[in-house]
Amino acid sequence: MLLPGVVVTLIYAYGPMAGLVMAFQQFEPLAGFFRSSFIGFDNFTYVFALPDFERVVWNTVIISIAKMLLFLLVPLILALLLNEVTKRWFSRLIQSAIFLPFFLSWTVLGGVIIELFSLSGPVNGLAEAMGLDPVMFMLDNSWFRGIIIGTDVWKGMGYNMIVMLAAITGINATLYEAAQVDGASRWKQMLHITLPGMAPIVILLGVLSLGGILSAGFEQILILYNPTVYEGGDVIDTFVYRLGMFSQQYGPAAAVGLFKSVISVALVAGTYYAAYKYNGYRIF
Repeated sequence: MLLPGVVVTLIYAYGPMAGLVMAFQQFEPLAGFFRSSFIGFDNFTYVFALPDFERVVWNTVIISIAKMLLFLLVPLILALLLNEVTKRWFSRLIQSAIFLPFFLSWTVLGGVIIELFSLSGPVNGLAEAMGLDPVMFMLDNSWFRGIIIGTDVWKGMGYNMIVMLAAITGINATLYEAAQVDGASRWKQMLHITLPGMAPIVILLGVLSLGGILSAGFEQILILYNPTVYEGGDVIDTFVYRLGMFSQQYGPAAAVGLFKSVISVALVAGTYYAAYKYNGYRIF
């Protein structure tokens, strides 16, 4: 039963990794991998010297860290609040409403967000009704990064919220009964029972999210950004896309991709080791 999944993974996940050889070649599509000239680390030297590379890395780190923190904090707060709701029908209604955006693609949501924050959109309409001047949100670097972070958290927070609610339901109910007998308030129960019981899941989600700290959401940013907001919204993945697809610099683009992958693996390994050493938590 496992064999088909292993074969598919080897073909589509590990097979394409052979293309990483482009990072060390002056790759020519007509020559292919075997006849393109080997140039060592020249692609890395060239990419690291580009004036935009440092800005792109900083944008990626800032956006990714903000998303990672909010992806843990916002679902955690929502899960704790929904856990206190006594009306089950109301709790399920809220869960469904929050979870719904997770099933929509960025192709759909991108158009909705662009219309919402356009100069004639409802956000600017509300601002004008309050006596404020309209703002070109999607063309302003001071606003664009916040929109990227906020909309991505809004889209994905429902999934983590469901995971955290499942972690809450897995906590032994006798702990709450014992706390009530001891006179603990709901706040004390949440602080000393619910949060410690959720800690392994929160750590797991944090460790898994660190692996994508240099991703920052390629599909979302590609759909929403434009040249006027490159300064605050351009990330490593979109930089690689433009470098490889538009400039046909396949070797340098592969070098940036390999650089990102190595850093991501190191971050995952480091955070997993820290979680095991200081919290005794193991995935396997």
